[in-house]
Amino acid sequence: MRLTVAAFAVTLMSAASARAELQLMMAEEPGCLWCARWNEEIGPIYTKTDEGAAAPLRRVNLLDPMPSDIVLARRINYTPTFILLVEGIETNRIEGYPGDDFFWGLLGQMLEQEGVFLAKSEK
Repeated sequence: MRLTVAAFAVTLMSAASARAELQLMMAEEPGCLWCARWNEEIGPIYTKTDEGAAAPLRRVNLLDPMPSDIVLARRINYTPTFILLVEGIETNRIEGYPGDDFFWGLLGQMLEQEGVFLAKSEK
């Protein structure tokens, strides 16, 4: 019986560790009007959403050096740029912020590409 419980615990730990760490990096800079708009419209609710739980927000100021634990596919040209990181490596991005419908729809697609399927709801 103890062996069975121990094997089950190892299986659960393996499944949990197999899940990749996701983050949504927001590349921003001071004075960015579209960053301010995102901060006003989405910022207060992001952490309360399923998307925020699946991919916690990580802010990066473009005027600072890029953190060493982030690997980008290419240079960031616009702010805000939202980059989905899997174990610190860029897998997809949204350049700009033209509104909340655009943001949520594209973020949902990016998460689905990583195997994260969320219940459809209105934000």
